[in-house]
Formats: sequence, C-alpha cells, structure tokens
Amino acid sequence: MARSDAKPLDLAAIRTRLANSQGRNFWKSLEELAGSEEFERFLYQEFPYFRELSETSISRRDFMRLMGASLALAGLSGCSPPIEEILPYVWAPEEVVPGESLFFATAMPLDGFATGVLVESRMGRPTKVEGNPQHPASLGSTDIFGQASVLQLWDPDRPKAVNYQGKFSTWEAFLATMDGKLKTFERNGGEGLYLLTQTVTSPTLASQLQAVGNRFPRAHWHHYQPVGYDNQYEGTRLAFGEALETRYHLDQAKVILSLDADFLSLPPGHLRYARDFAKRRRVDPDPISQAAMNRLYVAEGTPTITGAMADHRFSLRAGQVGALAGRLARELGIAAPEIEEALPLPERWIAALVNDLKQHQGESLIVVGEMQPPFVHALGHAMNLALGNAGTTLTYTAPVVFNPLSQSQSLRRLVADMAAGEVDTLIMLGGNPAYSTPADLAFAEHLSKVNLSVYLGLYKDETAVHSHWFIPNTHYLENWSDARAFDGTVSILQPLIAPLYQGKSAHELLAVLLGQGNRSSYDIVRAYWQKRWPESEIQDTWEKALHRGFIEGTGLQPKPVKLKNDFLKAIARAQSRVKETAGMEIIFMPDPTIWDGQFANNGWLQELPKPITKLTWDNAALISPGTAEKRGLANEEVIELHYQGRKVLAPVWIVPGHSDEAVTVTLGYGREQTGQVGAGTGFNANALRTSDAPWFDRGLEIIKTNKRYPLATTQHHHRMEGREIVRAATLAEFQENSDFADQEIPSGSLYPDFEYPVYAWAMTINQSTCIGCSACVVACQAENNIPVVGKEQVTLGREMHWLRIDRYYSGTLEDPQTYFQPVPCMQCEKAPCEPVCPVEASIHDSQGINVQVYNRCVGTRFCSNNCPYKVRRFNFLQYAKDTPGLAAQRNPEVTVRMRGVMEKCNYCLQRISNARIEAEIEGRRIRDGEVLTACQAACPTEAIIFGDQNDPNSQVRESQNSPLNYALLAELNVKPRTTYLAKLTNPNPKINQND
Repeated sequence: MARSDAKPLDLAAIRTRLANSQGRNFWKSLEELAGSEEFERFLYQEFPYFRELSETSISRRDFMRLMGASLALAGLSGCSPPIEEILPYVWAPEEVVPGESLFFATAMPLDGFATGVLVESRMGRPTKVEGNPQHPASLGSTDIFGQASVLQLWDPDRPKAVNYQGKFSTWEAFLATMDGKLKTFERNGGEGLYLLTQTVTSPTLASQLQAVGNRFPRAHWHHYQPVGYDNQYEGTRLAFGEALETRYHLDQAKVILSLDADFLSLPPGHLRYARDFAKRRRVDPDPISQAAMNRLYVAEGTPTITGAMADHRFSLRAGQVGALAGRLARELGIAAPEIEEALPLPERWIAALVNDLKQHQGESLIVVGEMQPPFVHALGHAMNLALGNAGTTLTYTAPVVFNPLSQSQSLRRLVADMAAGEVDTLIMLGGNPAYSTPADLAFAEHLSKVNLSVYLGLYKDETAVHSHWFIPNTHYLENWSDARAFDGTVSILQPLIAPLYQGKSAHELLAVLLGQGNRSSYDIVRAYWQKRWPESEIQDTWEKALHRGFIEGTGLQPKPVKLKNDFLKAIARAQSRVKETAGMEIIFMPDPTIWDGQFANNGWLQELPKPITKLTWDNAALISPGTAEKRGLANEEVIELHYQGRKVLAPVWIVPGHSDEAVTVTLGYGREQTGQVGAGTGFNANALRTSDAPWFDRGLEIIKTNKRYPLATTQHHHRMEGREIVRAATLAEFQENSDFADQEIPSGSLYPDFEYPVYAWAMTINQSTCIGCSACVVACQAENNIPVVGKEQVTLGREMHWLRIDRYYSGTLEDPQTYFQPVPCMQCEKAPCEPVCPVEASIHDSQGINVQVYNRCVGTRFCSNNCPYKVRRFNFLQYAKDTPGLAAQRNPEVTVRMRGVMEKCNYCLQRISNARIEAEIEGRRIRDGEVLTACQAACPTEAIIFGDQNDPNSQVRESQNSPLNYALLAELNVKPRTTYLAKLTNPNPKINQND
C-alpha cells in the first residue's frame, strides 16, 4: 500500500483520539487509528486481493525466483536412505508401508544447541518436523525454524559439488591438496593452521577439536556466532568467578522480571520456557488456579513477544536497562554503583515492583537478556541470590558449550593474525563469517590474505565466494552427529536420507586433519560414545538413544554458587568500561523470521509475518511514534543511518511501544550471495555492527532522503471492521465478573440444525497463553502444501496462509498492550460460504467440518466474499505448473491446489482420517488427544485445544464450558466450531500505566 506522496501521520491527533476513547479500544496499526486516505484506499474493497492478476507486473522469471524451494526441486536422484543403520521412533510402524509414514527421533541444532524433534519420513523422504514430546528442550513443540528446516533440506539452491576457486572440483582433489599441507603442519606442529567454528556443544566435535590441538599443538582454534552468549558467560564470571549456564524454572516463579530478555522466543531454551510460563497463565473459576497466576514485568526498548505477554511493560532504551538494574539492586540491599541515567519511570512504579519481588522471595525470578552487558547480568544474579531464588526458580550448571571463552575476543585475535599474514590455512566450519562478522573487522578483506582458505557451508554464500575451497555441508537431516540442548541433554542426530548432493559434515572435514579422511560421520560419532559406555551395554544404549532421541542422564546437574568476595569491585570495573556517547541509540537484534541470515533463502520464513511489525520479505529501521513525530518521518520513508563512519539506507517502520530516540535494526538481510529466494531482500545491518558494541550503542545519526521503499506488511489484511474481536480483562475484573466474556447469541435461524452423532470436531484457542510466535503458521504451511507467493503478491493481500495471527493493540502509542489472536477457518455449523457457492464446492462433511471440494471449485470467489472471518485463500497463480519434483517435500496426503481454486483450513482432515482408520481397525472410538492438528502440535504453550465436542470428557468440551469461552462474531449466528478463551492479565494494582 506504499505511495510516493504519503504524508507523515498526525500522531498528536491519534493520541487525542485514544485519550478520549472509553474502555478498551483495540487497533491494529497507526494508519487505522488515523483513518488515513491511504489506509481507506487500501480497504476500499473488502478483499484487496481481488484485483486481477493482469494488474501486476510479476513475470514468470520473477515468480520462479521468489518461489525457490517452494516450487522447484532438483537433484532427487540422491533421495535414498543413508547406508548406516538408523532406527525408527518407537511410536511409528516397524516396517515401511507405502502410503504410511515413519517417524525418526533426531535433533535440530541451531547456533550449536539441540532441540529434540521427530521427523516424518515417507518412502525415505523427510516431509515434516514435529517436536519430540520426551525431549526436555521441546516437550513435543517446535518453533518456526524447526518447522521450516525441511524446506531448507530440499532447497534447489544448495550447492551440488565441491568448488575450487569458483569452479567445480571433487572431494578427492581437496584431499590431495590437504595431504601436502598436512605434511607441512606435521613438521612445524601446525604453525599457520587456524580453525574457525560456530558455537560447539557437540561432544564428538569437541573431542575432534581437542585431537587436532594435540596433533598440531601450534594450531589455533577460534569460534564465533553472530548471535552468541558472551555476555551471559562473562556475567557469571563477574558474579561467581567462573562461566556458568543459567537455567530458569518459570513454572516455579510467581513474579518474573525481564530485563531486556525475550526468553519466550529466543533460543536455545525458549520452547521449554514458553511451556513453563504458560502453565501459570491458565486461569478458570477455580481459586487455586487464580492464586497461581504469575505476573510478568518487562523492561525493554524494542517490542518483543515476551514484552507483548507482560502484565507491565516499561519502555526503556537498551542503555537504560542497566540503570534500572542498578536501582533495583540497591533497593534489594546490594551496594551497586549508581549510573547517571535518568529513568522515565515514576518512583511509585519502581517501589511497587521492588515490593512485589520482596513479597515473593523464592518465588520470583529476574532474567537478563543476552544483549545487556556483563555487569547487568551480574547484577541480575546478585538480585536473584538476594531474593532466595537460586535453587528454586533458577539453577546454575557447568557451561553447555565447549570452551566458553569470549567469541568476540576470539574473532578479533583471528582477524589480527589474518591481517598480519600469520594465517597460512584457515578452515571455517559454517557461520558465513564474511557476511555475519562485525563491519569494523573487515573479515572478507583480510580473508584474501590467507594462503589457503577452506569453507564448509550449506550455501554458496559470501564466505564461499571469498574462499579457495568450498565444501558443501550436509543438512542436519542428512548426517550423523550429536549436540547438547540448553540443559546439557545430549541428542544423537541420525539422518533420514543420504546426502542429496556431495555434502560433507564438520566431523568428516576435521577427520581429514586427523589423517582419517575416509571415516564417515557415523563411524566418528559412534566411536566416541562407544568409549564411554560399558562394552556389554554399547548396542543397547545406542539403540535406546536413537529411539528416544536423546541419551538419558546427560543433562547437566545444578551446582551451588556464591558471589565473589570482590563482586562489587568487579561490577564497578565492568560498568566503567561501558562507554557513554551522544546521539541516538542503535539496537541490533536477530530477525524474528530469518534469524542471523542462515534462513534467508527459505521462502516460508521470508513470507512469514513478523510477530510485532507484521512485515514480510524485508527488514526496516524500527522507531517509536515519538521519534517519528519529532523528526517528521513516515512509514516506508528511507533514511540514512550513520554510525561510526559507516552508513546504511533503510526504510522506516513505526512501532508503538518502541523506546524514543532509538532505532532497532534486525540482522540477516541485505545478502549479496544467497539463493534466488533471499536475493534483493532488505538491508545489511551487519554493515553498521561493531565488535565492541555488537548489540547496542549511542552515537547514531539519521538523515532523511526524501525517498520511499515499499514494504510488504499483512497488518491491514483481512480486517474485520467494527466488530468486537478481542476480549480481555484483568484477573481482578474476572474475579469480580467471571462472565465478562459472555455474549448474546441469536436463537433463531432460517437454516435447520444438523446432527453429527459420531464425531463433532472443534477447537478452542487460549489467548492468555498464545504468544504469537507463529510456529503454528509454518506448521500449517508445511503440513498442507501451502505455497509462497512473493513480496508483490503479499502487498496485494494475496498471501496463502490458512492460519494467520492478528496482532492488536490497546492503550496509548507509547505504552500499548499487545494481543495475539490466531485466526483459522471457524468451521461454522451454519457456514455463510456454503449457500453462495454455485457448484457446492464448499460443503459440510459428516463430522461437521466445512470442507472444500477442489475438483468442483470454479473460482467464483463468492464464498470468500461471504466469509465474515476473511480466512479463505484463492490461488491467483498456477503454483503446481512446471514443478514435477515438488512431490519430494510435499505431503502426499494433501491435494496440491491449482490456479483458480479456493482453499482454507480443514482441521487437518488427513490426520483425522488416519486416526479414524486406526480406531476402526482396533474397534474403538478415536481417543481424546489422539488427533493433533499441525498447528496444535507445534504450539509451545499448548494454546490450541482440539478434539471431539461430542465427548463430554474431552479437553475441548471442557474448554468450551469455561466462562472465558466466546465465539468470534457470535451475533452473526453462524455457530463457529472454533472458539476462543478471553485473555486475562495480572497487573499490579499499585501500578497504573494509564496515568
């Protein structure tokens, strides 16, 4: 909806309108509040995507580029099971039956940390990822990265062969080159040999690195991760004198304070933390559940998922969080040094927060985010100890990572040696350092000074084109390995398919340095663990580890901690190293959908709306309404970001709740070397990032350019105008009036009721526990063969997601309350889409599900026009054309739709059918919980409940009987089977943020 003549919004008028409103006023965007001409023009038609395809300029070439792995697959001749023996998960059939799937337990590593998953395999082809319910890091749920990882496996842009100086070569030729180098290193002890890895938690890989160090004592190992954990480990060193892992137990915490910590969405422990947090957000009329409800305070600069779930959110610049931590520490009896930084918080709020923490000693928890400097982490640890929380709401263990030294310092030392010409051979194991390292280090420039550079990567990216040798890396679904979860639990990664291309693993590349170039990853990993088990138990223990997906008893045990004697002096020294400069604040964050850029070529994630901004296919310079008003900026206006002598052009996006005088940029975009999907998206925030201030700093200047850049956002799409959609109350209001969510439902209807005597499937969605993470959206896309449409089509409102997550605000622009509401098809019993279809393509089945008969659909779109919930999607493009190889990734149980066909959510009917067949074979009914829809299975907080409402004992029936249950647009009398539980919050009555 971008226009070159768009004017800045009148934010003063918007504030006046909000101040004069009565009760809770829900809104999606600033444009909606302003009622701008641009917004009304966009909404002129109820469905903006009804414009004919001929109005767009998309060419077949651009369309194919945007689709990437969602459309075209290549190299399927490699689709064969791995040669080594792998074992199916115990819940799956023991034999491969055509048409039936096998499930294998493995783990997905992200930044080194493992998350346990179950991967569905159909005739030897991985098609879907689910969480492993027995794994402590996932408990059966997944995130967007896990769900989308199967698309990455089949990405046709993955390199097909070894490259030498940009030309095709072979593994044998690489071995011959290394043979000569290794002879030299054996003579000089490895002088000039350098290794650069990402974060390592793999016990086997760590053992190999140690073996390389033993063989070549003068070799150097360095490690770096764009989203690392340096501040966390340095914080425990300041507090306790050693690097430790901090594990939170949110299910035990009654009062939680987050200091710039997005613990509900940032790996590695986010899935477990979200599940534990949600346990105390489920409330019903039972006084026990009401008394157990937790309270969450969040202090942050950039709005996050955790901030959206807060009962009280304090908008502070990232640099002000340390001042708040110091103030709280002093109130709790810790003589922390004062920071000369004014806090924009009333004294009574701080007093109320401190009092709440003190009243819940042993039941409170303070969590500090990774982007905060080490002294803030140390203060957080000291406060937790002062409150008696250690051992109850948090515990400490030995580090999960191998050798937890400062990655920033390690990288700086490596680059200094490269610049000095001391690096003869550099072997890089993933990470794309030519792109992801801070700009001040000029890694790519210094890489050219290395005599021999070898890069192992999943894509031919920026580092690959700067290296002499490029070795294609195997996907985690193609190789054997091991890795630790956030709590230290070790998982064995077992492949589901032989490498599609000539890929090699990090284990195999390190084996070359150890003179074992012919060893496979399987041999290396198994040999490592065989040495650690009794000989008589090796086979049994190995098989159990593969069956379960992890090795029992490998979680790290808690250890006691005590503050250092010179703790306060160490805090003062660390605090003094934090420089103060003038200017605006710049904040760097991993992108919510493509992370640090490693998922830039994944169409599912590129097109996934970001939880807060709802942007797709781009990043932006995020600013507050106050900053926009002060500087006369509007959405999509391009500005120059000037920081430490470098500049980047970026479009503006105004975010309610963002801190003033600060700009947030996300990593991962602006790629120069990536696949077809990720090319030409966003700007490179790494071009401004520095090694001494990787997360935030002052000194930013912004300059207007009078240019505009169109951004694709979904926040205005499928708007249900003027209806009471979100229902919310505080816990106190619920206790006073438990029927606040009750609604008047018309009793009469011109249409007869139908009986569903066997099964009547229904769903409820708990808005108190939904965190808006979008795992359900990607899971639905993976399960139901939903295509990607590209940025231009998204701007026309033509995205194809069957499930969307609407984000609403209430309150002021500076301090809004955020609400998430997943909206699938409502499965109306009196569906308004059905009577208007001239060919009866939209009908009800015998279980009460509103289904779409694709063969009948002629594309009139009457059904979509008559749907009050805006949940139907129309295929404007022929997605299946010219893509014969797509079957390798697609779910064979779901029809692939053609151009001109309408589609929508059907409660994962294929899963219901599978469960029904199994139940009929065994002569019983489908058990409650036996059918999990894709969205339900992925949800980390179990916010989605699905089942048979005919069963009086089912969970869905119980949730329907809750006083919080309500139906969207119930006044229309369409009787939706999908209903909602109203959102409850638990604010501190002594803090009124509406003052």
